[in-house]
Amino acid sequence: MSENLFFQYGYAGLFAISFLSATLLPLASEAFVALMPGAGYNLWLVLIFATSGNLLGSLTNYYIGKWGSNFILARFVRTDEEKMQRARELFSRWGTPILFFSWVPIIGDPLTVVGGIMGIRLTTFTLWVFFGKALRYLVILGVIQMLV
Repeated sequence: MSENLFFQYGYAGLFAISFLSATLLPLASEAFVALMPGAGYNLWLVLIFATSGNLLGSLTNYYIGKWGSNFILARFVRTDEEKMQRARELFSRWGTPILFFSWVPIIGDPLTVVGGIMGIRLTTFTLWVFFGKALRYLVILGVIQMLV
């Protein structure tokens, strides 16, 4: 996806890339979050759209894990079993607060799927994931503001 094409769609494009990057697709929304304020986009709206898209992508993973892990993951999505096992181990060791780290590359997406597989309460899941993802984007935007 070219940068110009992305910026053509503005906040909707940011929402879409943030949503997709929170699923098991290998995308990164951080670069777009960092670039948008410099392109004239409102800092707070960037935070809101990126966090909302990323949270909804994680909720998609949650429901894939909860309702369709055997069917969807086995047939349509290629998962790395080693990453999924690592996510299970992290849940066993740290409990639901580990979902705060759902933004971390490589282990974050499997954590959200395993959260669904393990039947974590939706409110608990949403709370931890929201705070982790929002804080990550807030830090990125704060660093960008300090550099400008």
